[in-house]
Amino acid sequence: MSSLLQDALPDLTDELATLLRNNDELDLVEQVPLLRLVDRCCCGDDFCATLYTAPKPKGAYGPNHESISLHPSSGHFILDLVDRKIVCIEILFREDLRSKVLQLFPQTPASNFLS
Repeated sequence: MSSLLQDALPDLTDELATLLRNNDELDLVEQVPLLRLVDRCCCGDDFCATLYTAPKPKGAYGPNHESISLHPSSGHFILDLVDRKIVCIEILFREDLRSKVLQLFPQTPASNFLS
């Protein structure tokens, strides 16, 4: 699956753009409508709805990695950037988004090995 974030989760797209605009991260605001969903985190934590917008690396992101914490009205968002490109949207403690993410990417770590 590889769909645009704005098509799959338009409310999240709007929320991210607003939070980034409020933090004067205008270069990142421009990226939000173009983000493609690549995969989700399969850590199994019931509070995690993390989405990858680039393939997950094997190991650390490397020296050009930075994280930006955003403060939505509920839960936590942390954007992982590599060379100022959004590669991961960590979404924590947002059940409303977790249920939608699980519908978009229903696979579990075990099912990844079955296909």
